[in-house]
Amino acid sequence: MKTKILLAALSLYTTVSLAQKLKGSDTVLPLAQKEAEGFMKTNKAARVTVTGGGSGVGIASLIDATTDIAMSSRKIKMGEKIKLSDAGKASKETIIAYDALAIVVHPSNPVSQLTREQMEGIFTGKIKNWKEVGGSDMAIVVYSRESSSGTYEFFKEKVLNNKNYASSVLSMPATGSIIQSISQTKGAIGYVGFAYVEKEVKALKVSFDKGKTYTAPSLVTAKDKTYPIVRPLFYYYLTTVEKNVKPFVDFCLSAEGQKIVEDVGYVPLTK
Repeated sequence: MKTKILLAALSLYTTVSLAQKLKGSDTVLPLAQKEAEGFMKTNKAARVTVTGGGSGVGIASLIDATTDIAMSSRKIKMGEKIKLSDAGKASKETIIAYDALAIVVHPSNPVSQLTREQMEGIFTGKIKNWKEVGGSDMAIVVYSRESSSGTYEFFKEKVLNNKNYASSVLSMPATGSIIQSISQTKGAIGYVGFAYVEKEVKALKVSFDKGKTYTAPSLVTAKDKTYPIVRPLFYYYLTTVEKNVKPFVDFCLSAEGQKIVEDVGYVPLTK
């Protein structure tokens, strides 16, 4: 009888210790979901739940201790670090993959490439018509992620040189919403993680050398760094739960986990 009780207790402990929540970046979301599926197949006691909401939401949940792992497409901010410190908490950062950020338009749009300067002009509101960048006489409808999104902040820093988005830019709550809106709007433009690019939208070639060379987003160009808009994707977790989350994090970093990274459409870590 005592043996059965002990085994039951051990079984309960195993299940609890492998139960964990991930929350945050919509960019990381589809990757984390697939990683969780793979992890749970080989760890039958594991229970991993994954939800989006944006990088800022994930890190806020980490600070509030309502998630075990915060998924983020940007580095943690100083203000967030201070909040953790004030709460007496220490966190760890792990890069789990890389992502190419694609600039997408409606498939019927004749424009196939843009310079960084042209993209800056479009998203800051200086360029308002496609004819200004070699396209049709058609108003540009600009879509962006919400300000809580790490992708929003990365794009502002990398592409807009930290200039503000135009007030006319339409903020969307999720990457899927941007894809859907652009697929239904001929004059639209937006940005999404490369893994989200589907036939309903067209990814543009971009130039960061004032038009000398243009490169399309792909796993190959992201890996060899010829595509200029690539960023790391992060997991953040508290040191107090490290023992609990480490098996899952280690799986994501393993050869099997990194194969999932590539299968889903992200860029694996180079060894």
